[in-house]
Amino acid sequence: VQLQASGGGLVQVGGSLRLSCEASGDIVSINDMGWYRQAPGKQRELVASIAQSGQTNYADSVKGRVTISRDDAKNAAYLQLNNLMPEDTGVYYCNVVAKIRSFWNTRTDTGWGPGTLVTVSS
Repeated sequence: VQLQASGGGLVQVGGSLRLSCEASGDIVSINDMGWYRQAPGKQRELVASIAQSGQTNYADSVKGRVTISRDDAKNAAYLQLNNLMPEDTGVYYCNVVAKIRSFWNTRTDTGWGPGTLVTVSS
């Protein structure tokens, strides 16, 4: 599964951004979709995830400020970032776990997007 992400940029404290991620490939269905971020000098961490059922999971640091959503018709996931703070700065990566066609069968495939940079300036 291949991913394309967009929507990052430079924003001031308190601003908003909407990140988009679209998956492509011989996809049968998408299980989990998630957004991770990696701040300079830090490990990659989960920001939010959404299951096929619609159940969501958020990192404590973003609860109340971030909303993850998905559009299965478009194989897409979105991350609405509000009230951004400097500590939200980092490269945001989209992650997808999908069932794809493989010859005469299907298999699970995990894809990572190329990353989109979010910079929050004070």
